[in-house]
Amino acid sequence: MVFFLIGLASGMLAIFILYYRAQRELERIGEEKQVVTQEIRIVVDFMRHMAEALAENPRREELYQRIVHASILCTGAMSACIFERTPENLMRGAALEGLFPPHRPLPEAVKGKLTSRAKFIEQVLKYETFPVGEGVVGRVASTRKAELIADTSTDPRIVKHDDPSLAVKSVIAVPLTFRDRFFGVLAVANPADGQAFTETDFALVQSLAEQAALALHNAEFINFQIDKKQLDLDLSLASGIQQMLLPRGAPKIAGFDVDARYIPAQKVGGDFYDLFALSDTLLGVAVADVSGKGIPASLLMAICRTNLRQIAPRFGSPARVLSELNRVLSGELRQELYITIVYAVIDTVENEVVFARAGHELPLFSRYDALSGQLVSEFVGAEGMPLGMVDPDLFESVIVDRREPLRRGETFVLYTDGITEAPNEEGREFSGTRLADTVRSLHSSNAHQLNDGILDAVQRFSGGVTQRDDLTLVTVKRV
Repeated sequence: MVFFLIGLASGMLAIFILYYRAQRELERIGEEKQVVTQEIRIVVDFMRHMAEALAENPRREELYQRIVHASILCTGAMSACIFERTPENLMRGAALEGLFPPHRPLPEAVKGKLTSRAKFIEQVLKYETFPVGEGVVGRVASTRKAELIADTSTDPRIVKHDDPSLAVKSVIAVPLTFRDRFFGVLAVANPADGQAFTETDFALVQSLAEQAALALHNAEFINFQIDKKQLDLDLSLASGIQQMLLPRGAPKIAGFDVDARYIPAQKVGGDFYDLFALSDTLLGVAVADVSGKGIPASLLMAICRTNLRQIAPRFGSPARVLSELNRVLSGELRQELYITIVYAVIDTVENEVVFARAGHELPLFSRYDALSGQLVSEFVGAEGMPLGMVDPDLFESVIVDRREPLRRGETFVLYTDGITEAPNEEGREFSGTRLADTVRSLHSSNAHQLNDGILDAVQRFSGGVTQRDDLTLVTVKRV
């Protein structure tokens, strides 16, 4: 009986111990669940802060400030700071909240100029830079690995400041990275409860850093899209203005058929052409190519066209017109910019073309040879250098007029190098030879059909290769 009672008591004690352990385990699980739930709530709150910030489309500096503010609210830290990397591979404070301690001891000369703690921190941020790899923040920036220093008293990397309010007792530093993009380092210092940061705090700050980096990435993407839309709008406006500057059609001139085409490689380009009546019997024709592309080239094109229209009616010689144009533009062109141009005057009385060439592609004539009677397409040259490349005196000493007859059925073609240098998939260029062959094969066509044929030949030759340069083509045919 005694042994039975002893056994029963032992069994009840074992059951009680198991029950007690089960209760403690449930309590532990409940506490861990509570901690996890709290962490989830903190991260969700942080994400909400970031979403609200992005909705306002802040600048990066403002978003940095939102991140450090939200970090303090979510972690209970006394201070937080974001350090970013400069183009010189130095780290500097970009945003902070609270009395975040300086990375280095501050020189006495700077201390003496400080008027308040707020001013102190502001001047520290402007003053202090340090190399990637130096100190805790520098090491995190170098390795891209987060660090927890629960007790800084034994860590030599932590500066010991004289001011007790700037003492660092516990710190967490984590990289702000999204995929391969490094934005900086987020550091939080000194829990408000006076205790050291824990592994749980460390994991929480790492989670916050991931969300912050995602917010920074999204902000960059949003700003990129906004900038792109603005640029697209600017380019559309510039393209519209450029199209307005091009002739709407060729002036009607008895005995001549004229057609012009312009296809920019981008929304705006550096090629231009112009057709304008100088009198009832004289037609001015110009094709030019501005070095470079995009808006700068289109602006220079507009300036060139405007001045050409003002100068051309004053002089009968195309060479003189281009000399005056070069003098006017010399003050407008930067050293790396220049313009190649052919300017021609079609004379319907003399049935001839007088042209001057300033470094541009050779004009192409399609006509019957006077001696053999054979149909030929030949390039005809004239000396000259690009506008803006040399001083006016040298330019004028080189450029000359070239006079060529244009008989019934003959064709005169001006173009830019976007035609002859159009590449195919093998890297070969369309070339002047192919252009001459195409014009000769289409000799019986009118100007519009001839231009269609040239552009179709270029397209078929290029295949699937993206157009890399502006295409400009002006064809004048004597009918």
